[in-house]
Amino acid sequence: MYKNLVAALAAACCFLSPVFSPALAQTAKPAASSDPLKVAFVYVAPLTDTGWVHQHDQGRRAMEISLGSKVKTTYVENVAEGADAERVIRDLAQQGNKLIFTPSFGYMEPTLKVAKDFPDVKFESITGYKTAPNVATANARYYEGRYLAGIAAGRMTKTHVAGYVAGFPIPEVLQGINAFTLGMRSVDRQARVKVVWLDVWFDPSKERDAAMTLFNQDVDVIAFHTGSSAVMAAAQERGKLAIGYHSDMRKVGPDAQLVAVTHEWGGYYTQRARAVIDGSWKSGDVWGGVEEGMVHVGDFGSKVPKAVQDEVLARQRDIASGKLVPFRAVADVRDNEGNVVIAKGTSLSDAQILQMKWLVEGVQGRATH
Repeated sequence: MYKNLVAALAAACCFLSPVFSPALAQTAKPAASSDPLKVAFVYVAPLTDTGWVHQHDQGRRAMEISLGSKVKTTYVENVAEGADAERVIRDLAQQGNKLIFTPSFGYMEPTLKVAKDFPDVKFESITGYKTAPNVATANARYYEGRYLAGIAAGRMTKTHVAGYVAGFPIPEVLQGINAFTLGMRSVDRQARVKVVWLDVWFDPSKERDAAMTLFNQDVDVIAFHTGSSAVMAAAQERGKLAIGYHSDMRKVGPDAQLVAVTHEWGGYYTQRARAVIDGSWKSGDVWGGVEEGMVHVGDFGSKVPKAVQDEVLARQRDIASGKLVPFRAVADVRDNEGNVVIAKGTSLSDAQILQMKWLVEGVQGRATH
């Protein structure tokens, strides 16, 4: 499933840097300098003050600040994956947008379909894995942030039980659950993680209900891979701790937020727009993480001791330097069915991470429905 992405990642990872690499370049005719580049974004959920969509919109705004009058941006929010997405993407291309970002896994196929009909338009499939001559893909190593959040959770839990509210059991989500659990168990060997699947990315009511159910099962710290801040709000209401995801959520959970795993898209979006403007854009795959500045952990809550903060930040520096690799095994790592999934002294390859279909020991739940 991920064959195309994996093949390109090896090359892409070689040229990633804190300032996104100009290696994604080819000779092409630059746009007229007097005309701003029209750039469009398609959002899978409503634009709110926090969350997945919020972070991508922050990236759009950062691009505007960096490039000024050279770009003119627009966005369409709350677009369902599937037929609705194809209609919206096609409409944006027809409106003269020359660069279109589609940040949701379910937008991948609609993006590819529209791209065939608009070869002069550049498309960026964020979290997708299929490329085309005018379609690039990009994603972040969210699991690196999840591992660090797990360390914080392991230090702060009193019940040794964490919860995890998740949308769909795709590899990206499984990576996060496993990394979080490994991070937590690296400092608390008794730790367990209970997972609830929602089959939806954005449904505040379902997200809240799942969190409340977990809080009734000895969970005192909770993480989530969904699009709203409902889980954080539930933690605030119940006096529990939660991991902010996508963005800092202390505004929603001033007492609840333990730490936030934040995604930073401004650098990538700015670089890709600049590449279209100067004619250097080309298709490719990027998978960046802590080292490249695409994933950042911080924004600790008021209840987190400085010693815990310092430990998490130190481990973040270790990930950035390559000293710490979340899916490297000091001892055999087993899945929650008893099978060895990472042998002692070895690390998972990018290909193995991208095709992850298992849940690690310590997780109560299934990798499929």
